[in-house]
This record gives sequence, structure tokens and C-alpha cells, in this order.
Amino acid sequence: SHLEYFWKDESFSEFLRRLASFSRLILFDKRGTGLSDRVPLNELPTLEQRMDDVRCVMEAVGSERAALIGVSEGGPMSALFAATYPERTAALVMIGTYAKRIWAPDYQWAPTPAERERFIEEMREHWGGPVGVEERAPSKADDPLFREWWATYLRMGASPGAAIALTKMNAEVDVRDVLPTVRVPTLVLHRTGDKCLKVEEGRYVAELVPGAKYVELPGDDHLPFVGDQGAILDEIEEFLTGVRHKREPERVLATVLFARFGDMSKPALEQSTAHSPEQIRRFRAQVGREVAWSRGREIETAGEGVLATFDGPARAIRCARAIGECAARLGFEVRAGLHTGECDLLDENRIGGLPLEIGREICERAGAGEILVSHTVKDLVAGSGLRFEERGAEVFDIFPGRWQLYKVAVQGESPGR
Repeated sequence: SHLEYFWKDESFSEFLRRLASFSRLILFDKRGTGLSDRVPLNELPTLEQRMDDVRCVMEAVGSERAALIGVSEGGPMSALFAATYPERTAALVMIGTYAKRIWAPDYQWAPTPAERERFIEEMREHWGGPVGVEERAPSKADDPLFREWWATYLRMGASPGAAIALTKMNAEVDVRDVLPTVRVPTLVLHRTGDKCLKVEEGRYVAELVPGAKYVELPGDDHLPFVGDQGAILDEIEEFLTGVRHKREPERVLATVLFARFGDMSKPALEQSTAHSPEQIRRFRAQVGREVAWSRGREIETAGEGVLATFDGPARAIRCARAIGECAARLGFEVRAGLHTGECDLLDENRIGGLPLEIGREICERAGAGEILVSHTVKDLVAGSGLRFEERGAEVFDIFPGRWQLYKVAVQGESPGR
């Protein structure tokens, strides 16, 4: 680990901040790694010494009792600490952990000695690169930025010699006789498809700890901050506090633009002679550029259109105009609808809320080549020089009352009213 470089990865820092939102979070780099002093390879800490280091850290920061969270190889040490010092352990949480790290007839999920030796050889040959990322974070293994962060994280965490020595030491760990002696509230979390430590290992650990709560979660990632970290954090928060976190979406005022490409909604368009695949690709790329130039955020681009948000309604209207002009030059049919309201910011570049549904309804009522806006948008662009003509009132099933719609006048065109 590396206390400082944790925070360079957005998902890792988000994971730690969420833990700190319901606890006093205490982190440390174990002896010989990260920001802790380096030690000779033959003096790397044993499990017993690591327990002493935990007590020293707790005493240094004035923590009399703490909930221990042990991830992967941190699980056995945390379990040993909890069994040895129950008076200092409020609770125990183990994530993606194991009881033993070498295959045995009665523990057949662990690697064989030959498999461990192959992994150690890989570390010896490739330390400095993203060693083991495919097994530990398969969902991000193809992300070049994450691979670069992971490789740097490993280099900063330990020297090649220390990494190999620690791996060999961890291979000797066997806490099967210790787990039944744990007498503190215990939560064991494991992802079903964990490619680094098999899910059977998590089940086995939970069976040995008296009264342990076992939760199996979907996913292939071993690192808890990769993949659906929210599911893991929800379980930890509820276990430690008795309350499951309900994430309130962040809300912002935004103008929503729906642009629907009439011709492009036809499945046969890709094969039509009127528009080649290259023309379609170029048009979609130009739409993305127009959104970016107008300081918008492209939320979704589907075959039939685009959804984008803007921090200003006038910019959104001018972007819709630019998209329409580009479409006209290439022979595409475009209709657009805009509405301004409070949107929910969701994860993974998604938004939600009523303004989306209203914007979609407005777009559906636009004719070919038209840009329709709600009265909210029209009222907010007063003084912008944009002109409108009334299109009448509409009733939306999703919202009570009648909505007055306006058509954006084409530049140089006199508005109807």
C-alpha cells in the first residue's frame, strides 16, 4: 500500500472518503512498505509483529477500540488481532479474504506450490508494470490510465525484493485454527466471480467464525474499490452503524437537449445509398463537437439521436441550431426539444429527473427541422436575441397541467407572433 498514492486513483479515493463519512478512518502502511520505513528483507513483519504495529498505530492516534477492515491478505492478520485483542476490536470486516494460501487436500481452492512459484517469477520479471491487474481488477484491466496507476502504485508500495518476500511470507499463512476463536461481530464479504481469491474461500472463512455474517456480492473484481464499490460500502456501513446509507442524488439546474434524427432511426439507414457509414460517422462526430463547443455534456448518443445537458439555455438552443444546420447539409432529418429544470446527477455520466422526460416529450412533438422549447427555456433567454413563435399548449401524461411550447425562429426569419 501507499498512503499518499491511494488518493491518485479516483475510485480508491472515493472508497476511502465513503468509509470516512460514517467513521473515523485510520490507515497505515505496514512495516517495510509504502511510506513506512524500509527494513531488511529478513525483518519484514510477521503476523504477530503486524498486530503489534496495529496496536501502536491505535495508541498513537488515541483509538481505544476500532473496527478492523482486512482486505485480501489483511483478512488473516485482522482475524488474528480480533481473536487476540477482543477488548480492542469493536468489529471485524474481511473482504475477499482467505484462511490459507497454499493448496492442501482439505483446502483445495488455494494455489499449488508450483502456481505460487510461477506468480513469484512473474513478479520477479515484471515488477514495475501492472502485475496481476487482470485477476485483481478485470473490469479495468483494459483501461490504460488505471494500468498506469496500478503499476506506479505497486512500485511505490514496495521494492521488487520486498514484494516477493511478502508474497512468500503470505503463502505460509494458515489461520484455520484461529478463526473459530474470533468472538467479535464479524462480516465477511466476497464477490462471486473473484478471479484472485475464489468465492469458496470467503464462504469457508465465514463458516469457521462463530456467528459471522456472510454476504456474497456479484462481480469479478478482487479490489473492493473497483467495480460496484457501493454495494460493499453499503454492507459495511449497515453492519457497523445499523443504518444503510441512502445516497441522495446531487441535483443541478440544467438545460436538457433531445435531438432526434428521423432518418437515422430507420434500421436500414446504415445500408442505404443516401447516407454512407462514413457520412453517418462524420455527422455523429460533428454532433459531439458541437455539444463540446457549446460547453455541453453529451450524456447519450444512440442511433436515433442525442441527449446532452448545458449550463445555459441560450447555448443549448444555439447548439441545437448548429446540429440542425449540419444535418440539413448532409440530408438528415432532425427535430429537437429543450427544457430547463433540476436534474439528478447519477453515476457513470448519467442523469435523471423529470426534466429529461419533459424534454423527450417536447422533442416528440417537434416537426422535421424544428426546435421546440418549453416556456421555462423561453423565459430564461430573454435579451439573448433569440426569437420564438408560439406552437400552442400541450398536455403531458407525465406531468399535470398544460405546457406552452415555442418554436425557435430560424435566423433571419420573422417570428409568427
